[in-house]
Amino acid sequence: MKTKISTLLVVIGFFLSCQQNTTQDNSKIKKGMIKVAIFYPNGEDKTFDMDYYANKHMPMAASLFGDSLKAMSIDKGLANGTPGMPIKYLAIGYFYFENMSSFENSMGPNSEKLKADVPNYTNIKPIIQISEVQTAE
Repeated sequence: MKTKISTLLVVIGFFLSCQQNTTQDNSKIKKGMIKVAIFYPNGEDKTFDMDYYANKHMPMAASLFGDSLKAMSIDKGLANGTPGMPIKYLAIGYFYFENMSSFENSMGPNSEKLKADVPNYTNIKPIIQISEVQTAE
């Protein structure tokens, strides 16, 4: 019984980590859009300032991207799927664009400014994945 409760708490923690996000109107997310996910892996001596990221970096990015940014959100890692194991990612940021050219036209002229701000909130080298949304969120 104790094992079942522990497993249930881990599963709930996993789903809560997926739900803990700062969102900018996700009703605008549609199939076929471009989703840019920025993963910040956890590890020894890794630091991440969520307050700076959520209140300065992401709003700066939104301002730079302007109307081409359709939505954004942030996940704050809370739990791993395996009890007692550290979380895999401290945070994951998401940007949504209408199409690839909109993403490229927004990111291209602003990527250096965004990269230059990274040391203000983390010492982690982010991992970036660009995907096509298959189902609306």
